[in-house]
Amino acid sequence: MSTTELSVSTPATAPGRRRGDLILFMAIAFGVSWACWGTAIGLGGPATPDSPTYLPFLLGAFGPLVGALVIRVRRTRRGEPVPEHAVRFRPAALLWAPLLMVAAAGTVLLAAVIGQAAGDTTLSWSDARGVMAGMGGPAAFLVSMAVSGPLSEEPGWRGTAYPRMRATMGRFQIALVLGVVWAVWHLPLFFVEGTVQNGLGLTTPGGVLFAAGNIPMAMLVTCAYERAGVLASIAVHFAVNTTMVLLSVQTPATQALITGCQLVLIAALLATGPRAAGSGTRVPAGGPAGAPARDGGSAAAGAL
Repeated sequence: MSTTELSVSTPATAPGRRRGDLILFMAIAFGVSWACWGTAIGLGGPATPDSPTYLPFLLGAFGPLVGALVIRVRRTRRGEPVPEHAVRFRPAALLWAPLLMVAAAGTVLLAAVIGQAAGDTTLSWSDARGVMAGMGGPAAFLVSMAVSGPLSEEPGWRGTAYPRMRATMGRFQIALVLGVVWAVWHLPLFFVEGTVQNGLGLTTPGGVLFAAGNIPMAMLVTCAYERAGVLASIAVHFAVNTTMVLLSVQTPATQALITGCQLVLIAALLATGPRAAGSGTRVPAGGPAGAPARDGGSAAAGAL
C-alpha cells in the first residue's frame, strides 16, 4: 500500500472504531446486567440486604461500568486520545455538581409537594426514616443509592457512550436514543421482587411513566454532563433516585409532575449552558474550544 493510500484510508477507520466501541459497550452493559438480574429473578425473594437475591441484583447495576472499563482498556491499547466530545474535569465541577444535585432533587420534591396539595400523595418523614432503616441506616442507604445507579452507570452511559454518539448525533437525538436504551436496560428489574420497578408493575400507568421518564432523565443528566462532566451526571442521577425513594414516589400523577419539573430544569440548563449547536461542535468544560482531551491528569474521570 502506498503512503497516499494509507493517509486516505486511516481516518476512515475512526467511525468504524467508534461504532465498534459502542456496539461492544452496549453488548457488555446489557450482557452483564441482564445475566445478573436474570439470576436474581431465578433465585426469587426480595432484593434486600438479608436475601441471597441482593448480590446479583446489586452486581447487575455494574454492567455499564464494566463496559466502560473494557472500552477504556481498548482505547488505551490503541493509543487513542479521549474522545473529542468527552467533557474534561475542571475544578468548577466541584461547585457545579452539588448545585445541580440540589436542583435535581428539587424537581422531585417540588412535584411531590404539588402532588400532596392536589391530594395525590402524602409526604412523611417517618416513611423516609423507615426506608433508610430498612437499608441498614442512613449511611448504608446513601452508599447503596450512590453505588447502585449513579456510580455504576454514569461512567458508561455518559462517560463512554455519549461522547462517541455525539460525534454524529445531536444532544436531543442522544437523549432519545439513550433514554429508550435505558428503559429497555431496566426491564428485568420489573421482575425482581422488592425493586421500585417491581412495585410499579410493568404494564401499569406507573410502569409506563417510569419507562417514558427515562428520556427526560437522560436529557437532564446529559445537561449535567455537558456542564461539568461525569461527576455532575453522577450527582444528578443520585439526587433524583434518592429523593424519589425517600419520598416513595409511585403514583402516576406525581411521576408526571416530576417529568414536568425536570423539563423546566432542562430548559433552564440549556438556556444558560454551553452552546453546542449541531453534531460537530464540541462542548467545552471550562477549557478552550477544540482543545483535545488526551490521557493524563486533564482527562475527566469516567471520560472513557
